[in-house]
Amino acid sequence: MTVVTKPIPFVNLAREHAALKKELTKAFHRLLDSSNFILGKEVEQFEHEFAAFLGVKHVCGVASGTDALILALRAIGVGPGDEVIVPAFTFVATAIAVQLVGARPVFVDITHTDFTIDPKLVKRAISPATKAIIPVHLYGYPAAMAEICKLARQHHLYVIEDAAQAHGARIGKKMVGTIGDIGSFSFYPSKNLGALGDGGAIVTNNAKLDSSVRLMRNYGERTKYIHDSFGTNSRLDALQASFLRIKLPHLETWNATRAGLAKRYNHGLRTLSNITTPPIDLGKAIHPVFHLFVMRAKQRNALLNWLHKHKIAAQIHYPRALHQQKIFSSLGYKAGDFPVAEEVAQTAISLPMSPYLRRSEVDMVIRTIQLFFTSN
Repeated sequence: MTVVTKPIPFVNLAREHAALKKELTKAFHRLLDSSNFILGKEVEQFEHEFAAFLGVKHVCGVASGTDALILALRAIGVGPGDEVIVPAFTFVATAIAVQLVGARPVFVDITHTDFTIDPKLVKRAISPATKAIIPVHLYGYPAAMAEICKLARQHHLYVIEDAAQAHGARIGKKMVGTIGDIGSFSFYPSKNLGALGDGGAIVTNNAKLDSSVRLMRNYGERTKYIHDSFGTNSRLDALQASFLRIKLPHLETWNATRAGLAKRYNHGLRTLSNITTPPIDLGKAIHPVFHLFVMRAKQRNALLNWLHKHKIAAQIHYPRALHQQKIFSSLGYKAGDFPVAEEVAQTAISLPMSPYLRRSEVDMVIRTIQLFFTSN
């Protein structure tokens, strides 16, 4: 039996951009006419506007979320011989950035509830070589920043927030990315705030760190052709900055829509004992933004195939924990070291989620999942 008549994409960027097409086109022509494509006014204005949105003093636009992590690590002085604590389950960029600056990523397991690093296990991972902790606000869920920052203060460590999936998520009145020493964001197109290409940002309240990353993103150049320090080419494109400026005023509305869709999924799937849906209500102080809606199912692979058969573009975020990835095999971890991360990797399935996903499509996904379990 076929339930879905029209394909349901995982993220419907076409609808999002159709709604903003006039503004995006106008911005494109404005940049084309000005010919100011590198840094300049558009980037500066976006940095100012994103800083105001986050309630942070400094925002530095860079080329990608990965570059944001790399430059943040370099700004705090992480290098060979240092260790950086990261969650055992996240996108690989978090740990790759650590390795690219010559340091060693030290993995810590995640929690069952919100998929973020388990603060109770972080202390055990701290060694004399530890320089920083990178909590990841995975899927849009804020990590336990109070506990992590307290540990960091006790052990004189830096905290770099990976907020690539959590634009607008809050703990109390504080936006994630602004709570630690320095934060990183990605503007990959499918993010809650996405460009029409790659982009990223580094945010901080520390003027010295901001000055450092600004130098590094542009060859260490303080004035034209005068280079005071080593750097690279990692500049947020002016065209992408102009597109992000158009999207930013919609972010809070889009995040509220995501939360409503997540509640609809949870309500519709509540009677199925074969799955575990993600948490929706984490208390008054915790405000996730549902970048992804990730449930867990023991029959994950069969369910994924079923959804694909019925033209629903579900995905897996992520099929392996970090210590299971070949690129990190030299770190010496083995199966069983991070049981929660391993279990989530085997059972997680991401359902379509975007602010332009229709409620009727959510209902169709729910009915298709229900049919899978009644048929199997």
